[in-house]
Amino acid sequence: MRFLPTDEQSDFARTLRSLLGSAQVPATVRAWADGDAGPGRALWSRLAGTGLFALAVPEAYEGAGLLPLELSLGFVELGRAGVPGPVVESAAVSVLLAELADEALAKRYLPGLARGETSATLTLPGGGPYALDADAATYCFTVSPTGELRLAGGTGPAGGPIRSTDPARRLSLPPADGGELLAEGPGVARAAEVAGRWARLLTAAQCLGVGEALLARTVEYAKQRTQFAAPIGSFQAVKHRLADTLLALEFARPLVWAAALSPAPGEVAAAKLSAGEASYRAAMTALQLHGAVGYTEELDLSLWLRKARPLRDAWGTPSACRAEVLRSLTPPRR
Repeated sequence: MRFLPTDEQSDFARTLRSLLGSAQVPATVRAWADGDAGPGRALWSRLAGTGLFALAVPEAYEGAGLLPLELSLGFVELGRAGVPGPVVESAAVSVLLAELADEALAKRYLPGLARGETSATLTLPGGGPYALDADAATYCFTVSPTGELRLAGGTGPAGGPIRSTDPARRLSLPPADGGELLAEGPGVARAAEVAGRWARLLTAAQCLGVGEALLARTVEYAKQRTQFAAPIGSFQAVKHRLADTLLALEFARPLVWAAALSPAPGEVAAAKLSAGEASYRAAMTALQLHGAVGYTEELDLSLWLRKARPLRDAWGTPSACRAEVLRSLTPPRR
């Protein structure tokens, strides 16, 4: 098997990287953390112009079809740039509505999500109690343990944003009244399961991008910082630490692509576990080698450092992913 992106897929990733490289994303992240979603929405609109959000929407509703591999490539670039907002949740909502096969709901929401004119956040059973960026998203969807799909009403999320390790991840509880009932029944539960797997896969892709960004910045810093009249990057212990971080990321990469090609629960869980842990290792390496300056908020590095831990735990903690991998490897009892 030739496990490499096609030329078209590579061009798409390069287009996103170029766009994000000129978009002043760190300033956008800081504005988002302060509650100013304007720059983030402007960036969202530019990303939509590349067709990124259409990759999770069927062609019948102005999308490009459900293309998890291409979408994963895009989300690596979002993680590398540190893009804020409910990008994973919006894609998961698109998948959820597509899987429901409810034409009325699909026509109501999917075209806007595909064009990037609207955004959405989502809470699912087992996916954590908090809605991400519900104060900035256009829609706030919730699936209850009993299989009810609801849309938050005008009251919005319950209470103000809850403090997170990453200030750009604005968390809140869904409304207590549940909101408007859109659908219910076993079909909702099945669609939610599929959407949850997509959310886990795309979070794994984000983790991979975050880890790569942290490693690249740390390598550059190791070339510049000197101790004992020599760059710290020339010390064997530092080289080993950077090499171990690179290996972890490189081992995670094929697992992410494999899960995108075959999104079975065990494959996706393995990708999320590997990419999440590799990203977190990259954050710890970056913090150690940068020293005290790594703790300062003024340094852009902090924007990625603060993402690594929350993303590692989002849409499947390491323990939950390990349990899913073990279930997939355990033969059914007869």
